[in-house]
Amino acid sequence: MANDASTVFDLVILGGGSGGYAAALRGAQLGLDVALIEKNKLGGTCLHNGCIPTKALLHAGEVADQARESAQFGVKATFEGIDIAGVHKYKDEVVSGLYKGLQGLVASRKVTYIEGEGRLSSPTSVDVNGQRVQGRHVLLATGSVPKSLPGLVIDGDRIISSDHALTLNRVPESAIILGGGVIGVEFASAWKSFGTDVTIVEGLKHLAPLEDENSSKLLERAFRKRGIKFNLGTFFDKAEYTETGVRVTLADGKTFEAEVLLVAIGRGPVSQGLGYEEQGVALDRGYVVVDEYMRTNVETISAVGDLVPTLQLAHVGFAEGILVAERLAGLKTVPIDYDGVPRVTYCHPEVASVGITEAKAKEIYGADKVVALKYNLAGNGKSKILKTAGEIKLVQVKDGAVVGVHMVGDRMGEQVGEAQLIYNWEALPAEVAQLIHAHPTQNEALGEAHLALAGKPLHSHD
Repeated sequence: MANDASTVFDLVILGGGSGGYAAALRGAQLGLDVALIEKNKLGGTCLHNGCIPTKALLHAGEVADQARESAQFGVKATFEGIDIAGVHKYKDEVVSGLYKGLQGLVASRKVTYIEGEGRLSSPTSVDVNGQRVQGRHVLLATGSVPKSLPGLVIDGDRIISSDHALTLNRVPESAIILGGGVIGVEFASAWKSFGTDVTIVEGLKHLAPLEDENSSKLLERAFRKRGIKFNLGTFFDKAEYTETGVRVTLADGKTFEAEVLLVAIGRGPVSQGLGYEEQGVALDRGYVVVDEYMRTNVETISAVGDLVPTLQLAHVGFAEGILVAERLAGLKTVPIDYDGVPRVTYCHPEVASVGITEAKAKEIYGADKVVALKYNLAGNGKSKILKTAGEIKLVQVKDGAVVGVHMVGDRMGEQVGEAQLIYNWEALPAEVAQLIHAHPTQNEALGEAHLALAGKPLHSHD
């Protein structure tokens, strides 16, 4: 179909990652004739170079830690080390299974899938494989790639990106991680579990700097306990090779040496050389500028995912892609409340949140109008069984709704679903306190926190 110049699709999508394929699947479900163009593998960064493989490494690290620490549970086990080839085999099997399932989904929805490098050639067409694919509307979803700094060359050997880290054929003896955000702390956590001596360098004053400050401090405390080192508040200056690895120098002259340097300072949009500017699409620092309905300044073009300056999360890409498909199909759509999107950092311990931080709430509502409550997981039976420490922190507008839920502890990412409902349905603490949470579960900690905030604490002090 794509090679037939007379064919005009309802929607042509450039990029088959989370945002692109979500739009394709939903659009086809709604009766749109959809073409999906991807130069690499369907599923994009999340499936092949991000969310899924990273979490597989983290789970392997969790198993390693459990083997080392099994005696505390009365279980005799011997930890004999990491078989990195076996870890990659496990990780790749997870990715492969999901990839095959996704390919089957796209085929079953009768999406026209075109493998090749596409380029926007007009406001209503994409050129790929020497052919022009015409559409009534075009969706740009070309994603992102790891970023670096001026003068810092990622060589794939001693100075690596997250892409390289996911396929590294050895466990490094030592590593410096440049960046203490999500990517940095997740790799720090996994590598430490594998036995690597890890140092994180973060220019801002806290790890996980976008989270509530209390969550950042709890994570830092846990990382110290695990032996993960970090240097905060001083920016990177330069990196140079040594005989055996890399030396990193900070702006204050402090130096660190390790076998490898992982550059984990974030991801930048893939927008250059794809015809966007030539077709009049407005860009800002490489990001495609969109409105709340994901529309660009060109009437027939929308954009979603890491390509636009919203949260770089796969589930945000899903939501944005679905929004575009439903809008084009004529359904009523509602803009995404990005504060209401759950955020999880899958290190050990996990950091999960939804809503706004206490600092942001005070900025919006005034310091005297904000109430914050912390519930320590020491009072939660299941967390005690798991031997995990941490807290659930609630941020409430005085006499009003809970506007922020911030959680630190193992498996807290699994509790963020209810937290999302609490925030997005503007729940009052007393309303959540009425709900009966199963005992003993970690989910119960959310209920206990709301009981306390409603003025009737059970397994916590007044």
